[in-house]
Amino acid sequence: MKFHRAMRLWPVPVLMLVLAACGQTSGTRNVDRAPSQTTGPDRDVARGEGQTIWSLFNRPDYETQVQVNRYLWDASLEVLDFLPVETVDPFTGVIVTGYGRPPGGGNTYRATVLISDPALDARSLNVAIQTSGGGSASPATIRAVEDAILNRARQLRISDNRL
Repeated sequence: MKFHRAMRLWPVPVLMLVLAACGQTSGTRNVDRAPSQTTGPDRDVARGEGQTIWSLFNRPDYETQVQVNRYLWDASLEVLDFLPVETVDPFTGVIVTGYGRPPGGGNTYRATVLISDPALDARSLNVAIQTSGGGSASPATIRAVEDAILNRARQLRISDNRL
């Protein structure tokens, strides 16, 4: 009777051995740099050393470190201050607004701003504007808003240098 109970449990140790074998690293790994060129914790990962199941949870996240130009950030909020802010994420550089009407304008707009680089540069700024009808605003309107943000960002930078 005991033998039959033990025979029913044989898949458990086999499964544990298979999973343990999956954790073994072979001698060749595809990494960007050779292990001798890496330093610190990255070297250990490249060599396959010091890895356990808990290493998955304790790794630093290098991909979410985005720097945002503060002048572009402040200028975007100032230029689009007539729009209600819905979502702001300074870590990824995204500003999402709700619908609003510009002063002296007839149409209602909403905007999404992405600041993707720490440089005070036009390539760092991406603006998408949507009309209340659901379509995209004209390219001239988008360009005018981008120019206003860039000009205000330059003014803010110049005023900081005077201090």
